[in-house]
Amino acid sequence: MFDLSAVWEEFPVALTITDLQGTIVYMNGKSAEVNAKGGGKELIGKQVRDCHNDRSRAIIEQLFRGEFNAYTIEKKGVRKLIYQAPWRVEGEVRGLVELSIILPEGEMPHYVRS
Repeated sequence: MFDLSAVWEEFPVALTITDLQGTIVYMNGKSAEVNAKGGGKELIGKQVRDCHNDRSRAIIEQLFRGEFNAYTIEKKGVRKLIYQAPWRVEGEVRGLVELSIILPEGEMPHYVRS
């Protein structure tokens, strides 16, 4: 059987997954690195809401209602795309996924395809 976690472990995108209660159930290596100050992989089993302020917790609740959230940030000169969305099984929300992707410096090409 194909081990998807082996693919994600060293993938250069931070991947964090919670269950329906908001418990962190998976972090790949990049996510652990990005969240090292908070405990890295020791955050697995912890409540994601405890890692965020009131504004962010409100967004987490929107995600649990089925919405998604996407934005860019810059920290210490590094630009990132943050994409947060619920994961579903047969249409039912089962938890949340967050991807944090480092963006290249400068302008990125944008293509309109038909």
